Amino acid sequence: MSIYDFSAVAMNGKEISLSDYRGKTVLIVNTASQCGFTFQFEDLQRLYDRYKEKDFIILGFPCNQFANQEPDDNDKVQSFCMLKYGVSFPMFQKINVRDDNAHPLFTYLAAAKPFEGFDTSHPVAKVLIPLLNEKHPEYLIGNSIKWNFTKFLIDKNGNVVKRFEPTTDPIDIEKDIELLLS
Repeated sequence: MSIYDFSAVAMNGKEISLSDYRGKTVLIVNTASQCGFTFQFEDLQRLYDRYKEKDFIILGFPCNQFANQEPDDNDKVQSFCMLKYGVSFPMFQKINVRDDNAHPLFTYLAAAKPFEGFDTSHPVAKVLIPLLNEKHPEYLIGNSIKWNFTKFLIDKNGNVVKRFEPTTDPIDIEKDIELLLS
């Protein structure tokens, strides 16, 4: 099994098979427009601009499961990403990424690369970790997606290579991307 076995609905309403990205290095990210990690759109776009000509693509999947941080409809989400951060990589319609109604792609990703913990030195971790412990301790159980901006790096054969939690800034995974592109 690989990411090529899944499909998702693009912002324009068209069902896209992830096999369309065969042969590319892919970074899959669950996003939210009103999150403490939303600033990561800037570095995600920077990485996309830097490597898109080398068969690298980022796929964004908005999700409203974490503290109602993506409450708007798909059109507003796309407008926000484009206008505020210049996002030009593919964005898909809002989905669930954890629990019983999770999109099968994210169930697969979470199972393929287990949760290994947060970078506790990240500035937002000082807010996120206590919040999860107090209000959502169930999120910390198992390998499910813990919060917005969890990132999965996929090789050119559709295999999940690495998982990066929200406390890893996109620019900090640039070396991992370069390794897969070389």
